[in-house]
Amino acid sequence: MSEAGLESRLVHTLAVNTARPSKHLFLSPSFQRLALASWIKENICKKECCFFEKDGSGDVCKCGYAKTDHTDEAIKPEDFTGESWNIHRHVREAPTDAFGDISFGGLGQKTGKYARVSTDTSPEILYQLLTEQWKLSPPNLLISVTGGAKNFYLKSHLKNMFHRGLIKVAQTTGAWIITGGTHAGVMKHVGQAVRDYAMSSSMQGKIVTIGVATWGIIHNRKALVHPEGCFPAHYLMDTGNQGQLSTLDSNHTHFLLVDDGTHGHYGVEIKLRSCLEMWITRKCLGNKGTGVTIPVVCVVLDGGPGTLNTIYNAMLHGTPCVILEGSGRIADVIAHVSGLPLIRVTIALIQQLMKKFFGQEYEQFSDGKIIEWTKKIQDIIRMSHLLTVFRVSEDYHGDLDVAILQALLKASRSSEFLEVECWNRQLELAITWNRVDIAETEIFTEESQWKSNDLHWAMFSALAGNKPQFVSLLLENGVSLRDFLQEEETLCELYTQLPSCFFLRKLAKRIHSARRSGRQAFGIRTRACREQGEKISLTYVSDEVRHLLGKFTQPLYPPSTTTDHRSKIFSKYTKYLDLICSQLREDSPETQRDPGTDLFLWAVVQNNKELAEIAWEQCRDCMSAALAASKILKKMAREGSDADDAEEMRELANHYEKHAIGVFTECHNSDESRAKKLLVRMSHLWGRTTCLRLALEADDKNVIAQSGVQALLTQIWCGKLSVENPVWRVLICMVFFPLIFTGFLCFRHDEIIQRETAKDEEMKTVETLTGSTLRRNGYGPLKPMKPLGCWSRLMYLYTSPQVKFYWNIVFYFAFLFLFAVVLMIDFQSTPSAGELLLYIWLLSLVCEEIRQLFHDPDGFGFRKKAKMYINEFWNILDVLSIVLFLIGLAFRLTTELFYLGKIILCIDFVVFCLRLMAIFTISRTLGPKIIIVRKMMMDMFFFMFLLSIWVVAYGVAKQGILIHNENRLDWIIRGVLYEPYLIIFGQFPKNIDNTEFDMNSCSVNATDPLKPKCPVLNENQSPVFPEWLTIIMLCVYLLFANILLLNLLIAIFNFTFEEVQDNTDKIWKFQRYELIKEYHSRPAAPPPFIILSHIYLFIRSMVLRRPPKIYKEFKNELNPTEDEELLTWESLMKDRYLVSARQEQSQSTERRILDTAQKVNIITDLLERNGETSAAAMLKRLTQLEEQVSQSTKALQWIMDSLKSQGLPSKDTHCMFDKYSKSAVVCKGSGFHVNSRQFSYPNSKLTRFPVPEEKVPWEVSFSSYKPTNYTSDDSEDHVDGSCHLRNPGGRTGISGRGALSRLGPNLSVELVITRWRDSEKSVLEYLAVCDESRRTLSLPGGPVDSADKLPPTLKKTMGKKLYETINAKLSEGTKVFEGYVDDCRNTDNAWVEMTVLNIHLDRKSQVMVDINNTVTSSVLSSNGALQWQEVSSKATLSSNQRESLRLAAALHNRKF
Repeated sequence: MSEAGLESRLVHTLAVNTARPSKHLFLSPSFQRLALASWIKENICKKECCFFEKDGSGDVCKCGYAKTDHTDEAIKPEDFTGESWNIHRHVREAPTDAFGDISFGGLGQKTGKYARVSTDTSPEILYQLLTEQWKLSPPNLLISVTGGAKNFYLKSHLKNMFHRGLIKVAQTTGAWIITGGTHAGVMKHVGQAVRDYAMSSSMQGKIVTIGVATWGIIHNRKALVHPEGCFPAHYLMDTGNQGQLSTLDSNHTHFLLVDDGTHGHYGVEIKLRSCLEMWITRKCLGNKGTGVTIPVVCVVLDGGPGTLNTIYNAMLHGTPCVILEGSGRIADVIAHVSGLPLIRVTIALIQQLMKKFFGQEYEQFSDGKIIEWTKKIQDIIRMSHLLTVFRVSEDYHGDLDVAILQALLKASRSSEFLEVECWNRQLELAITWNRVDIAETEIFTEESQWKSNDLHWAMFSALAGNKPQFVSLLLENGVSLRDFLQEEETLCELYTQLPSCFFLRKLAKRIHSARRSGRQAFGIRTRACREQGEKISLTYVSDEVRHLLGKFTQPLYPPSTTTDHRSKIFSKYTKYLDLICSQLREDSPETQRDPGTDLFLWAVVQNNKELAEIAWEQCRDCMSAALAASKILKKMAREGSDADDAEEMRELANHYEKHAIGVFTECHNSDESRAKKLLVRMSHLWGRTTCLRLALEADDKNVIAQSGVQALLTQIWCGKLSVENPVWRVLICMVFFPLIFTGFLCFRHDEIIQRETAKDEEMKTVETLTGSTLRRNGYGPLKPMKPLGCWSRLMYLYTSPQVKFYWNIVFYFAFLFLFAVVLMIDFQSTPSAGELLLYIWLLSLVCEEIRQLFHDPDGFGFRKKAKMYINEFWNILDVLSIVLFLIGLAFRLTTELFYLGKIILCIDFVVFCLRLMAIFTISRTLGPKIIIVRKMMMDMFFFMFLLSIWVVAYGVAKQGILIHNENRLDWIIRGVLYEPYLIIFGQFPKNIDNTEFDMNSCSVNATDPLKPKCPVLNENQSPVFPEWLTIIMLCVYLLFANILLLNLLIAIFNFTFEEVQDNTDKIWKFQRYELIKEYHSRPAAPPPFIILSHIYLFIRSMVLRRPPKIYKEFKNELNPTEDEELLTWESLMKDRYLVSARQEQSQSTERRILDTAQKVNIITDLLERNGETSAAAMLKRLTQLEEQVSQSTKALQWIMDSLKSQGLPSKDTHCMFDKYSKSAVVCKGSGFHVNSRQFSYPNSKLTRFPVPEEKVPWEVSFSSYKPTNYTSDDSEDHVDGSCHLRNPGGRTGISGRGALSRLGPNLSVELVITRWRDSEKSVLEYLAVCDESRRTLSLPGGPVDSADKLPPTLKKTMGKKLYETINAKLSEGTKVFEGYVDDCRNTDNAWVEMTVLNIHLDRKSQVMVDINNTVTSSVLSSNGALQWQEVSSKATLSSNQRESLRLAAALHNRKF
């Protein structure tokens, strides 16, 4: 692979999600249609009749189509002469001719996609059509809605709940809704729900509704037919003339029109729809390899017998069903019997309910069908884990969407998964659906015991999937971020899974450039890029974050040898890299990362507000984190190209600026000294910088403007002096310094001593009053502080930044005075002493500017420091003044340019005077005004540009009219620019008016260089210019320039003043920091004496090579104990701030309006519910009353039976006994076999005769019972209904031998071979047979002729030697169970009887040695491997074998 190819692959691997849609290859719509048509023609077919045979009268074929709809070959076939029409033979496949886009017209112009497909189409092809060709995202849930195909009435409240719940579950989970697709019945209700959602939501097109309908029953389907597809096909919904056909529903998004070659036959699509649903449910959820497949749920409304079959078949395949009570017909039948025990669900009850809910339709039902439906309803009720009935009257607090998701979780909870796997599967489903409410109520309950490690995968999934609510829920339920992010690979993987964002693109670019530079530097190519996928190293993340924060910070993550790409490539240098990286780790105290900070940074760089908010609450250094986030986001907003993303970043940056302000305000209100310490504390988690520095770099003016921050700056400004000292006292002491020894000036050290003395006196008073002995026992205050000495007071005075500033002002005035004297009085050809002093003075100023440029205590680097220096306005003036002075000095020292040098120095004096304005920046009154002046100067610049247009326009016109061919440039400029400018201020020219024109004031031919040229003159030497025109032009010019533009300037200044006035205070406070920092680092001596300090600093740093002094006023590194205490206190203040912020938010007007609206909706919903359910409540009470009467009657019958048994007959006894005898028998048999009555007999196409629960016992009369006789082979061992061999469990619905080997009992033996795992008998284990292909476990066993021998089938599994050994010990086994087994192969005349034996082996016996050898050797066997498994209720065995294992465990007194 070429180097360019490797680079391309690297960037694609690291930033596969970073590409924007615009970077993808754009395909035109016409090309996409051609590709779709080509694919559909190649993979999808329709069905058409190829043999026309009349069906009765008329030209209609038996397929249902007219003769004109057949081809000529079908009308006169040559291959089918003499045959009768058969759908399997005379219907063939052909390329489909109906596909494309369908447009329904009308309001909204709804469009969808459709395709005519054959009934034999593979579900895989249909899934590819949906996902690859129609570009549907794979679903997270499949909702199959079934029920009544005809229009039925739904109560308004139930209808609203169905619409709202269905759409909510589809929207929140990303589900597909599959229906019949026609505009009738339940499909119509689903369409209306989608329509209502589309009208009320801006996210149109998000709900995927797939209609699977029969092609042959679609009205107006000819409009859909075109050999090349229709884009679009205009479909007319003509419901008035559809007759027996159906129209498509316009609210569905996709249609699969199933064709079997017939016309007018309903139900053709059922089989293909079922196969498609089963295929989809076998796909992995979210295209992950986790083994969790896409779940499916069936929602039932109304419906008839066909719907009952659909429910039954769905539940047999493990699909949970949700029944809506109150929707009508079969749904209400099932809902009414779902809560009853099976013995009460009788044929009579089903008949009664069918008659009640089906009305006249009930008359068409035969008794055989009623029996069959009763059996199916009983089986449905028996599978209670798959059945959920949504009752509006009872489930008020739960909507339909909750019921649907709860049904899925209930089905998952009752599956064969292990307990832990079951909970994990449910949690994964909830996360995929993004339904945190379901997880709270159904998963994180007292039943589920979660450990932090068990939820790490869920946390990763929630973070990578951007599900903040789940992240909060997992944190609340015990997930430890420290454990979760303990491994560096987890954080690296999170960065690899970043969604498309600006940071990921920058990171990919950085890694790409690093790889390329590495290859160019060493001249080799990397094989690692080619052989394995790239992971984002934290080293590159640290470099990119450092770029965003600033080079003044240290790397957030230490270099990693395991993830550094160069350490993998250049093995020659690995040892050196390891040594360097280990040394860096040892020297870096910040290697102990805070997981909350790591997660917060990960969320911030992707601009994810919700996740960042959660992570920020978990941060240790929360204030630094908030300010760092503000800095990072503002930097990304400036560098990004997307305006919308940049605006979102700025909003999030302001949000965290407010967080920082809120936390600091709480800290300052609680403890001012700690709050100040927090500002200048060096943060190890954020690159060894401080909160104050981060706020300045992020340009967070609101943070700097806080009173606590300003108090800290004022304290630094005053140095060791007290901030309470008046300025006049400081000024006096600067001159009369002995006053500082008299207490005239207060120092901060003195204030601390006074506070400590006051506390000590207070404690003494308390001790006197209480008699405490704490001070005498050694718990009193520390050793008292010593007062300041004379030298210390003197040093503290003159090293204070405040005093330095005042001295510099004084000496700057002296410098200006000396400069003025030299320029006006003492500027000689040979420099005088005063002028030489001026040069020395300027030299000291130059040295100071150089020192400021190179002084870098924050570690910005020279480039950053130089940029900051140039960006400061006053520094620009300093540089300009120095440069002008040096130029003037150079000119002044030469004879030819002496005077020019003086002129330059005079101009330089003006610049030096302007620099004097900097002294006002420290003033709270004048400082903000200087900011306003600077803003107004910018406004004036743009105003002057506008004014110059009028000045030049008038000046050129005036000059051209008055003066003819003036060739002197100075007088042209004077006439075009200078004179019009003076007119604005009232100095009018005299040459535009004849009355004031003076011939002596001008030169006729411009011969006099000191006079302007005269206007054009006539023969009489008088001006000939049009006087009226020049005066009008002057008036117009004055009108616009003097009145309009000047007043506009005043208005602009006024607007600027009002606009800036509110922010000038913040800006002044923000800029005040730089002045304070400048004078804090400035030497104490003012210029020109400061040059001595410069010489000292030069010798110290360059000659003696001593490190610079470290000042703690701006950056203080605390010891670990103090730092931990400060962070703990900060976390407490953060919690207080969050609580107060939430309270303020809850009490806000907007929140109260939302709460009120929600309460009104609840009350309205309650009133509607009560109005509609009052009749239902009354009916329910009557039903309960009837049930109580029925129970009383049964109790009386039992009393009469007891009396009869004691010889006390009654006249009515015989009648009552006959009436209730069947019920009595049913009550006796509450444990009837179930598997033996399944409708489908295994390994055959036979269907059992339906046997309801009450008809199972042979004693109960069942006159209509006609079981099918079946024997699996051609043996003569057939029986009829009169056979004396009867299944002891009762009727099964099929007679004969079936799939069993003999009539009557078929014996089988199962072995539970157990052992103790260790000598302490702590764990009981059993021997299981593992089927690797099916991944199932089973107990060793099989069919036998006699219960005293092992099954012959075990010989292949155990081996001959072990088989014989176990067979010899069979007699020693303990019989655990013996009797009839409910097996699906059982018939009326043949059944399975099982004997379960427990053989317990000694760990040291020879048999154990043989078994262990067999277990080892059978791993590679294809007949099944033997494995020892722990005896537990979590064993993955069948229900019967799990029961056998439970009985064996009871023999050994082990809890199962």
